[in-house]
Amino acid sequence: MTIRVYGLQTEQRAEPLGIDHPRPRLSWKLDSDRRGAAQTAYRITAALQPADRPLWDTGRRESSEGLLVSWDGPVLQSATRYHWRVEIWDETGTPAGSAASWFETGLLHRTDWTAVWVGRDLLALPPVDPPGAHDVAGGELFQPPLHLRRTFDLDRRPVRARLYATARGVYEPWLNGVRIGDHELAPGWTEYHRRLQYQTYDVTGLVDDGPNVLGAVVADGWWSGYIGFDPRRAAQHYGDCPAYLAQLVLDFADGSRRVIATDAGWTEQPGAVLSADLLMGQVVDARRGTGTGGFAPVAILDAEPGPLVAQPDEPVRVTAELPAVTVELRAPGQYVVDFGQNLVGRVRLTLRSAPRGHLVSIRHAETLAGGELYVANLRRAAAADRYIAAGEPQEVFEPQFTIHGFRYIEIDGHPGELAAADVVARVLHSDTAWTGRFECSDPVTNQLYANIGWGQRGNFVAVPTDCPQRDERLGWLADAQIFAPTASRNADVAAFFARWMRDVVDGQDTGGAFRDVAPVITMHREAAPAWGDAGVIIPWHLWRTYGDRQALADSFDAMTAWIAHVRRHNPDLRWRHRTGNHYGDWLQIDATTPREVLATAYFARSTAIVAAAADVLGRQRAAAEHRALHTAIRDAFITSYVRADGTVEGETQTAYLLALAFGLLPDELIPVAVKHLAADIERRGNRLTTGFVGVPLLCPVLAQHGRADLAYALLHQDEFPSWGYSIRHGATTIWERWDGWTEHGGFQADAMNSFNHYSLGSVGEWLFGRVAGIDQTPGSVAYRELLLRPLPGGRLTWARAEQDTARGLVACGWAVTGDRITVTATVPPGCTALLEVPTAEPASVREHDEPARARPGVLGAEPSATGLTVRLTSGRYTFTASHTPDHTPVQEMS
Repeated sequence: MTIRVYGLQTEQRAEPLGIDHPRPRLSWKLDSDRRGAAQTAYRITAALQPADRPLWDTGRRESSEGLLVSWDGPVLQSATRYHWRVEIWDETGTPAGSAASWFETGLLHRTDWTAVWVGRDLLALPPVDPPGAHDVAGGELFQPPLHLRRTFDLDRRPVRARLYATARGVYEPWLNGVRIGDHELAPGWTEYHRRLQYQTYDVTGLVDDGPNVLGAVVADGWWSGYIGFDPRRAAQHYGDCPAYLAQLVLDFADGSRRVIATDAGWTEQPGAVLSADLLMGQVVDARRGTGTGGFAPVAILDAEPGPLVAQPDEPVRVTAELPAVTVELRAPGQYVVDFGQNLVGRVRLTLRSAPRGHLVSIRHAETLAGGELYVANLRRAAAADRYIAAGEPQEVFEPQFTIHGFRYIEIDGHPGELAAADVVARVLHSDTAWTGRFECSDPVTNQLYANIGWGQRGNFVAVPTDCPQRDERLGWLADAQIFAPTASRNADVAAFFARWMRDVVDGQDTGGAFRDVAPVITMHREAAPAWGDAGVIIPWHLWRTYGDRQALADSFDAMTAWIAHVRRHNPDLRWRHRTGNHYGDWLQIDATTPREVLATAYFARSTAIVAAAADVLGRQRAAAEHRALHTAIRDAFITSYVRADGTVEGETQTAYLLALAFGLLPDELIPVAVKHLAADIERRGNRLTTGFVGVPLLCPVLAQHGRADLAYALLHQDEFPSWGYSIRHGATTIWERWDGWTEHGGFQADAMNSFNHYSLGSVGEWLFGRVAGIDQTPGSVAYRELLLRPLPGGRLTWARAEQDTARGLVACGWAVTGDRITVTATVPPGCTALLEVPTAEPASVREHDEPARARPGVLGAEPSATGLTVRLTSGRYTFTASHTPDHTPVQEMS
């Protein structure tokens, strides 16, 4: 079989429409059934049309690389589509495969923009007090969204038409009565004063000869709507009203061009959407359709476009629909609907024969309390949508400028019998391609993995939020850095995190301190330990996982400034000063890890990462300085917090985990510290105490140090506190806190009790990396050198995972049947792997009943503490070995 070239990307996106990178990076992946298959050379050609003579031709380049290859062809032109093709040669020098893709540039220069910002002329169209808005959320800051339109005539149809649009707020564009594109909540949320994203839409098929109507509805969104939880600044963080900027570029067959841009020729008229807010909900009066109100001129708010950038990652989209599982009539016109899954999005409701002017309301909740919607944890977020019927035989209500976290809804005022088919949950999130899959023989573990995935979907909405339901929904840095390894197992989050890191860097203050959240709104304080460290950890993760050197370089100065900030205020290298709102091991349970132990451990870890990053970027002086600083911090940690008996100050699980995971113990004390950690877990009946900071380290550290039995015991625990406890009580997402609800205490404090956070789901990294076994060697980048270490244990009889990495599909799994274990592995072309086959007798490892060493693709094998380590080239493999049911190889290490 030849090598299949697939997964072509430009700037980490498939066929992006409207990029503004001057030298875009091109990538491709490889797949082959042939063992030892590898790329040894490539050739890239690019042209304006696939059949045209190339305007860029690399010629044959001897290289095995297919990841983020920079464009070094001619200067790119604005608003131009480029078709590119890659051909590869295999390990024998034979042409082996090819594939084609395209990308299109956006508006690359300030002079390309002729549009001006338009908004409401308050003198021409006074604000409307929308019916019901006050009832929804106090209403004093509500104003109707902009309903904008511009008419124009054409004597012929264009051969190409593009709409370039953005908003201060969130917008939905329309052309000739048809909604444009599938973006939701565009333009997303960034540090608006530094960067405002615009989107590009292909509207060639929507433009008519003759009269045309270009329109948009623009709501408050993050710009001027409610966000966060500061009662002193509940809304209007960036401005007090929405605005719109757009231009429609029409190209004709004769080479002429016409631009329809936002200007004084646009008008506004009252529309059906009376109010819309991300947290509070949306009110629609269907009686007020197009043409039911007079036109008013718009106001020109700003002639300068501002800091516009093309959106570099996938937008928020509707990615799934969930039907109602149960529909229960509670009272006349009142129904409670259960969708069976805690999710993030909105509801599409079909009404039949609703009287004109009839009001229907929808409230949302994650769970029930005493059979009623539990909404106390929403705090000030009303999460309620309202619809006033037009009186048609059938009407469909689906809000477009709000988003809710919910499993249950209550419909009030429904005019008749509600059929299950008439109510559908629509799932929204940033549309990162799902690239990972894990499954095993244990249904509870599978449910845990499903909960992790739903938590990621629900909280990756423009930014990595903390929660999707209450009056918060902020991009908390610690949550993101803790979960990033798991997130990148599940989905391709390279462009998503690289874009968000610009917000993290933009939020850094002049002294080098990152902030707790990004984008920054009202929380101006310096970041806490583990929170601010995300500014160091995530860029490094993007390098290791996706090979994104640019993301690392773009963040490097900010990374070093953060370390300098901490060092400047803590000259004794114990991080005790300038710790922001120190959260410690946030939401730890039945334990208190000393804050300065946690802070100093993170100081050491981030410093080590900066040193490694400096090596990658060729910054030798910075690398040497930070290596020396790391050594000094480590010495200070050991001197201050580690005793001769191997105990770590605080003697909590998280204290030991930090010291072990971050290499902050003398070698001779490591086994003793592991025993202290294990003893604490066992003393508690195999229960954890870790909060946000400790939990991602828990199972990996135990497995690494010979206590996989304890790691599995924690995974399978279903008594409080544990992942299994929440699942046993119906959780379909990861809870914010272990005690969000308990049999003995009911609901925790309403002020902070989300049932959809992803932080405690960071165990997902371990499910992929050790349970199924997909990892990479310490020196590997983007899974070039795989480390496949399946780890049988617990009550599992089999487990497997696959991950479509930046280089291609990696898979690993195992199954135990009787006294035999079968291990399967897939290694992409051009990659190598060290596969650790866990076996009772290393010599028993065979592939298809032949000695493993004799098979093609197997480079060698040698005994290890866990069985046999086999060195592999690319290909698909199946190994069998002897395995006794009571044999857990890693236990032999202790």
